[in-house]
Amino acid sequence: MALPFLFEFWAMEHQLPPEGDWRTWVIMGGRGAGKTRAGAEWVRAQVEGARPQDKGVCHRLALIGETVDQVREVMVFGESGILACSPPDRRPEWQAGRKRLIWPNGAVAHVFSAHDPEGLRGPQFDGAWVDELAKWKKAREIWDMLQFGLRLGDNPRVCVTTTPRNVRVLKDILKMPSTAITSAPTEANAANLAAGFLDEVKARYAGTRLGRQELEGVLLEDVEGALWTAPALESARVEAPPELDRIVVAVDPPVTGHAGSDECGIVVVGAVTRGPVQNWKAYVLDDASVSAATPATWAKAAIAAMEQFGAERLVAEVNQGGDLVESVIRQVDPLVPLKKVHAARGKSARAEPVAALYEQGRVHHMRGLGELEDQMCAMTVQGYEGKGSPDRVDALVWALTDLMIERAAKWRHPQVRAV
Repeated sequence: MALPFLFEFWAMEHQLPPEGDWRTWVIMGGRGAGKTRAGAEWVRAQVEGARPQDKGVCHRLALIGETVDQVREVMVFGESGILACSPPDRRPEWQAGRKRLIWPNGAVAHVFSAHDPEGLRGPQFDGAWVDELAKWKKAREIWDMLQFGLRLGDNPRVCVTTTPRNVRVLKDILKMPSTAITSAPTEANAANLAAGFLDEVKARYAGTRLGRQELEGVLLEDVEGALWTAPALESARVEAPPELDRIVVAVDPPVTGHAGSDECGIVVVGAVTRGPVQNWKAYVLDDASVSAATPATWAKAAIAAMEQFGAERLVAEVNQGGDLVESVIRQVDPLVPLKKVHAARGKSARAEPVAALYEQGRVHHMRGLGELEDQMCAMTVQGYEGKGSPDRVDALVWALTDLMIERAAKWRHPQVRAV
């Protein structure tokens, strides 16, 4: 359906939703490129129809932003929001107490926060506008809950407006056959930006990775200066490992065990350690990490991974929990072979020797390690550039250090071998 009114923010071909049988329309643009206006106009088109007397195709929508305040201030009341774009005779009423918009034709849009996935459990919709999905901490959970709620009407659709960021959920959405994609740089909306703004930000950020993301609307797969890159990890992928000499499961336990806790990194790695040290190879077999887990939960998950892959021992970092970490593990399996490790250096310093093994082509990955690889591509020599803590990477580093680096050092230095 064509939008009912023209608006000046992009070239003509970017004003209208794509043709075809799409379910999700992702509008990726730089800062100030007009994404919010596009989303607001799309909502109007769905609610109002092509003429004032039309009922529209959507009668119950979801408006989802990072917080309820941001939905209200940007998507509803913002300068490019729904109310600003609506003619007086079709202007919806904002009901603050019920956090919703009601149009004169009876259509309703309910407001939801990206911090509350459970808030989307139960409601149902025939359309949704999702703003800045790529920066949400719980983007995956929110997106999944929304999909279950899109069950009204003949063809429920979603408009996603976002500055692109290298997050797994956005990449997965873009790969879906039912997704239509529109991109636009900040410069495309130059006529509606403050004088001098574009020149200033281009002078500062043009030619940088941040500029490509924030000004050109380009989805960057890697962090600048990352120890690992997506192409390198893809080249390290194999379909199946050879016969392995050793397998370990490494654990990076969280400090706490509640819904807001960091993940517990649990990574399974095997190695072929026959022949000269320089010929040794490692294979990352599985990422069994768990989120919001109690100590008993992550300990059971780690030992289950050991049993599944026939690992010879568990390698666990004990900096945060000390003896408590061992105690939790022993409660699940008193006889499990356990090696306790202490971090004497920072995360990046510990990761660099492991990254060197990848550069030498000595580490390979099985499929299904996407979340681990996302963290790896956000780890730089200066620190971790992703959200939260790189617990999966920490577990990977401990496993490869145990299998490859420490054992290789013992072979190179016989006096160490005797210790």
